[in-house]
Amino acid sequence: MVIEQLIFTFISFTIFVYMFFRMIKKNDTTYLTIIVLEAIGIGLNFIEVLFNIKLNMIFIIFKYIASILLPILIVIIEKHYASLYELLNLSKAKTNLIFGHRKKSKTYLFKVLDKNKDSYKAHLLLAKVYEQEGEIQKSIDEYVQAIDINKQDYGSYYKVSELLNKIERKEEASEMLSNLLNKKPDMVKASELLGNILIEQEKYKEAANIYTESIKYNPVNFELHYNLGLVYTMLNDFQSAKQEYEKAAGINSLSYNSKYSLAQIALIFKELEEAEKRFLEVIEDEELSADAYYELAKISLIKMDKDTAIRYINIAIDINSQKIVNKVKEDPIFIPILAKISIPAKLEGETKTKLKEKETKAKKHLEETCEIARSLSYNDINLLNKGAKEEQKNNKYNKKQKENKYRE
Repeated sequence: MVIEQLIFTFISFTIFVYMFFRMIKKNDTTYLTIIVLEAIGIGLNFIEVLFNIKLNMIFIIFKYIASILLPILIVIIEKHYASLYELLNLSKAKTNLIFGHRKKSKTYLFKVLDKNKDSYKAHLLLAKVYEQEGEIQKSIDEYVQAIDINKQDYGSYYKVSELLNKIERKEEASEMLSNLLNKKPDMVKASELLGNILIEQEKYKEAANIYTESIKYNPVNFELHYNLGLVYTMLNDFQSAKQEYEKAAGINSLSYNSKYSLAQIALIFKELEEAEKRFLEVIEDEELSADAYYELAKISLIKMDKDTAIRYINIAIDINSQKIVNKVKEDPIFIPILAKISIPAKLEGETKTKLKEKETKAKKHLEETCEIARSLSYNDINLLNKGAKEEQKNNKYNKKQKENKYRE
């Protein structure tokens, strides 16, 4: 027992002196609590030796934890993570941010940065606070400083791109995303954001390249296949679009937008049975059901089945007369059954859509192409698709030639 006390006294006193001089060197009173606890533990051991008594097990555990284990744990944490001062203030900042006290949160973060301007975690958290306050430029600046400290912080790199896009600095966002994908080509959200920016700028070929490259690393990602389908749609490469929509629908069976697009493409290629099958799957979707019944009515008229056409178009009008009635009046295909269509005196229905702008645009493009295709022969359709395929093939060849030239 005497040897144990001597060993304890030597180790605890050495640690006490080390922590005391650490506090003096860093001029940081945060260590004061740890030093006081150490002193209490050493005092308990002194009482045990001086009065030759055996302490209660609770006091023995306390003196070992307070005098040896806790200080050693602090030293290890500081060596691998951050100083005690920094950790405590970061914890206070996070807690205040959780409860919505952003001003207090910033106060603690500024304290950290006053002592350590290269605190990666402080810059990162401050960037989040500024973003919540709507100070986008300040948020970007803090994320950039975090990246300067940690070059492998791809998440912050993406966040800067996202914020730049948010404030309409799309060229800068595109450049950052391209650089990010060169370093981390499997980062799906970076590919999606860059693809979206390119689609907004109607740079569909570039967007197709981005999605195609990302799919190599993420072959079963729904969004990538679906977005690539949208891009091919806008490029009039309907065969490739069909393949991508099929893959998207295979990954997510509830993707009614994919099925609706597949139905429209089937109409373009005059595959009425396939189109009918797909539209019947889409009628389960609340937003697309009216459009699906409307298209089913047109298919029925093409097949000379007027009774079914009347039934389908009346269902479509019941679902959303606001959307369907004007379309019926404008399309000559409904003239033979117009007298039997129930058109209400007051048009009702939602005009809002859950579809994103790029989806709405692709949907409209498909519908317009279907109208054109109705007056084309099968040979015309095949020629249209062949032209799109040839253009795609030439683009891939030119890209490969540029890559080979770059390697040389």
